[in-house]
Amino acid sequence: MVAALLEAEDLDGALAHAETAVRRAGRVPAAREALGFVAYRMGDFARALTEFRTVRRLSGSSHLLPLMVDCERGLGRPARALELLGSPEARQLGQEEQVELLIVGSGIRRDMGQPQAAVLALQGQVDKVGNKPWAARVWYAYADALLEVGRDDDARAWFAKAAVADQDGETDAIERVEELDGVRLEEVAIAEGEGEAPGSA
Repeated sequence: MVAALLEAEDLDGALAHAETAVRRAGRVPAAREALGFVAYRMGDFARALTEFRTVRRLSGSSHLLPLMVDCERGLGRPARALELLGSPEARQLGQEEQVELLIVGSGIRRDMGQPQAAVLALQGQVDKVGNKPWAARVWYAYADALLEVGRDDDARAWFAKAAVADQDGETDAIERVEELDGVRLEEVAIAEGEGEAPGSA
């Protein structure tokens, strides 16, 4: 059910479906998780966070911790988000969830006006992910952080790497590469125009 709701285009319909499931089986973690995912997709971070916390309480699992951190970020509470990042539960997560936390943590640092820290948060992972399913997301997030600190050439290289790895189209890495290339072409055209001799046009 969760997978279907994640892919649903009709979010209002998905919300109604998830709410019905919770009314019928409110103590079933999967039902609460599904409702949380729909709320998350709709940008209702407060409701999503409530549901994810309920899932953790009912199931004893912290697998939704990366999403909980992102909800705190979405609610404008970076300090709480960082507190969750450093929690004992975070250290017990699997590799993929740990990587997701790093990605979210990098974004939080950017939100806090710490772009260099955002780069450093991912720098140790970019050469380790290899052909893992989450490689494209790591490289994309790293490229985004590099762009923030003005390292455009490096950012373009990592966006390109992410685009090749992103077989499922999870990111808009291709568009980001094209955007950077377009900016460069525009800058070249402007520079060439400025270099023309007066009256040569």
